[in-house]
Amino acid sequence: MYTLGVRRDFIARHYLVGGDWGAENIEHAHRYRLELVLEAASLDHHGFLVDIVAVEQHLDQVVADFRDQTLNALAAFAGLNPSIERLATVLHERFRERLAQVGLVALSVTIWEDEIAWTSYRDTF
Repeated sequence: MYTLGVRRDFIARHYLVGGDWGAENIEHAHRYRLELVLEAASLDHHGFLVDIVAVEQHLDQVVADFRDQTLNALAAFAGLNPSIERLATVLHERFRERLAQVGLVALSVTIWEDEIAWTSYRDTF
């Protein structure tokens, strides 16, 4: 199995809803680190799992939709608590759609929140 990872950092704001989490209930910003990990059983005729430049373009386009935004205000989080777990899931769905034709076996999204906590969502194709 081959694995390729690419990452980006971005800042976004959110506030937690549905419980009493003190300061987390007040809008605040986090420096998120997103790591996208792609898995495939074979390489293409160039010897690549996937073209890294193409993956970086997808990564930059997806991250642009979240960078400097308040997650609560985005349609993807309507009625949902914008936890890092939910953020990982939403990002995973976006990349899964964009990379559906690549021939992946699995795709993972890991999100770090200010270097203190992380979560990961992985699914197979």
